[in-house]
Amino acid sequence: MDMSNSQLWTERLNKIMPWGSSTCSKSPKLLPEEPGVIVKGEGCRVWDADGREFIDFRNALGPITLGYQFPAVDDAIREQLSNGILYGHPHPLECEVAEMLCDIIPSAEQARFLKTGGEALAACMRMARHYTGKEHIIQIGYNGWLNTLALGGQTLPGQTAMSLIPGVPKQISALYHQAHWNDIEGLQQLFAQYHDNIAAVVIAADYVDMDSGKSFYPAIRDLTHKHGSLLIFDEIVTGFRIALGGAQQYFGVEPDLSVFSKGIANGMPVSVYTGSREVMAACEKGGVTISSTFAGETLSLAAAKATLLTYRNEDVVKHLWTQGEKLWSSMNNLFERYDIPMQLKGFWPCVAFTLKPGADNEIKNSFFKAAYDSGVSLYNVSYVNFSHKDKDIEEALDRLENACRKFIQM
Repeated sequence: MDMSNSQLWTERLNKIMPWGSSTCSKSPKLLPEEPGVIVKGEGCRVWDADGREFIDFRNALGPITLGYQFPAVDDAIREQLSNGILYGHPHPLECEVAEMLCDIIPSAEQARFLKTGGEALAACMRMARHYTGKEHIIQIGYNGWLNTLALGGQTLPGQTAMSLIPGVPKQISALYHQAHWNDIEGLQQLFAQYHDNIAAVVIAADYVDMDSGKSFYPAIRDLTHKHGSLLIFDEIVTGFRIALGGAQQYFGVEPDLSVFSKGIANGMPVSVYTGSREVMAACEKGGVTISSTFAGETLSLAAAKATLLTYRNEDVVKHLWTQGEKLWSSMNNLFERYDIPMQLKGFWPCVAFTLKPGADNEIKNSFFKAAYDSGVSLYNVSYVNFSHKDKDIEEALDRLENACRKFIQM
């Protein structure tokens, strides 16, 4: 059988690089239904190398919040490109975007930029150690490959290491501790075990059980205050999505430091680490050195400015909640109607596909294959974006019902 163009690209990629992708979670696992490569995106749709169109809910694993080729963002990039990309001194955009973020994010008094969320979180951990004079870090959730250091840490979202992390010396791993979402007693035990030598707790919200943050975030804030530790929010997914100012705005709890990334610039690479002026002083001259040549790259900052202005002017977050509820609640109804043992849980802007008790793990993969075959691109955590209008949601539901029919015939 002749291979499709997408399959040929996958074969070439697997020969030239581990995983067949520079991003592990982008590596296709459900060929031939799943696209091997994507060559174009527009609005809420993407096309593979064979010309197949998909209504997309992967959204580049989260960064596409407004839609592919969103005019205001692309125009801002083109305008800045005509003046240059990178310089040997700061550009005014570096100041303007930092000011905008400090105006939006409740806990932010100062801000600095890097390129990825993982490295920004690593910067925060180093700052926390310097600021507190303590050594140990407690982590909740997936905080990026760079920070996957603890025994039992998440090597990828939802994938837990059962032994030491490959490539991490045990002496380093011993300073990091994985804790569970909404387990305040477990955290209390870690603080007791390490005798108030905890520099920080880094927390990424649990998608499935995010609503527990109503009680968990205040409790962890009280615990870190009590022990003189910093609280660091990983807002890489929750920022600009569940609320404009992220989980800290939604739940009304302010951390000492926080990191935002995926939602800032509609797909352009940029992250921000931000916090109180006092704690951010930990990376002033004479403190922790955090420096990157590309941190102030202007195309990403121009995209960020345009994206943040769109959030303010168009009430994007409300759209994500409204369209998410419309789509995913209807999807849950389809699962019930066709007796498929799956359920979407969590907040509507970033829901998680879950299996009902006793269901086989392969059920999810089989349904995703049926969805791809019906022209819908899904992921374990799926997102709507601002370009998913009512007609797109209706069409997606028609395609997803077709996927349900295909699934029960497998």
